[in-house]
Amino acid sequence: MTAITKPMSVKLDQETRARIEHLATVRRRTPHWMVREAIHQFIEREEKREAFRQDGIKAWNEYLNNGQHVTMQEADEWLAALEAGQDRDLPECHD
Repeated sequence: MTAITKPMSVKLDQETRARIEHLATVRRRTPHWMVREAIHQFIEREEKREAFRQDGIKAWNEYLNNGQHVTMQEADEWLAALEAGQDRDLPECHD
């Protein structure tokens, strides 16, 4: 099934438009393709950023509710071991 598309206009300054047209020519694409691709990549990146932010808010709220945490030293030691190629379990959370 093909998605129905609807046009949307975007006003760009002349310099930005020229840069898009230049890249489109160099990459043998249309300016339309370049703009669509840029928008798709922006949305993907921003959705991932928002999911990361929401995960942080959720973790903070869980901490506020139960006080469970690991210390910076515990986290640093665990990460250093992983970086050294040692397979380690996550440090235990505590109050």
